[in-house]
Amino acid sequence: MSSFIVYPAIDILGGKCVRLKQGDYNQETIYHENPLEAAKAWEAQGAKYIHLVDLDGAKAGHPINDAVIGAIASVVNVPVQVGGGLRSLADVERLFAVGVSRVIIGTAAIEDTAFTEAVLAKYGDRVAIGIDAKDGYVATRGWLNLSEVRAEDLAKSLAVKGAETFIYTDISRDGMLQGPNVEGILSMAKASGKTVIASGGVSALDDLLRLSAHRDAGVGGAIVGKAIYTGAISLPEALGALEPRA
Repeated sequence: MSSFIVYPAIDILGGKCVRLKQGDYNQETIYHENPLEAAKAWEAQGAKYIHLVDLDGAKAGHPINDAVIGAIASVVNVPVQVGGGLRSLADVERLFAVGVSRVIIGTAAIEDTAFTEAVLAKYGDRVAIGIDAKDGYVATRGWLNLSEVRAEDLAKSLAVKGAETFIYTDISRDGMLQGPNVEGILSMAKASGKTVIASGGVSALDDLLRLSAHRDAGVGGAIVGKAIYTGAISLPEALGALEPRA
């Protein structure tokens, strides 16, 4: 049976661990003054992988919080994946140099085809493509712009170019604790034929169980943010519930 990984999310803004409501930079909640402490806490609770987002970088168009990200990668003993503002090969290589295991290409996947194809050709499965969608269409630049490209079409085209992993975020669900868009996630997995990690809307253990039931259809995991910070989901309990299905 295929694996299903729960990725605790640490969103970094102004050097702090925050959560935004539907990607709105004006609606932030600070959960940890120090993201490093959050990463150590999730690892201690059993996390097998950490998901980091450089929110400052996503807005600026280039990584901003490299120092914090490097510190996290060097302290935890589990792999970390990072997204937010990656637009050049130099940005990608700098993150790999500080210990990041996988990078996430988001906006550039739709705005800079040559760069995206070059990164996929060079690093293969160390690259995930982050597809953020609203009503089925891809949003870019920290969700500030909505494109005319359908999420499934982008996934299909990049799978041909070597993408093995996609992270699908339904913006309308993110930070709202309304449950994930299982249909959209499954649809992307089917369209691309690759692994899709669900992001946005996971609000209860049942959401993780529903997603993990489709692990053999390509749903490889879920990124969980607000729900584990508010206590709506206990990470150790969730990992224990998912384990027998592994």
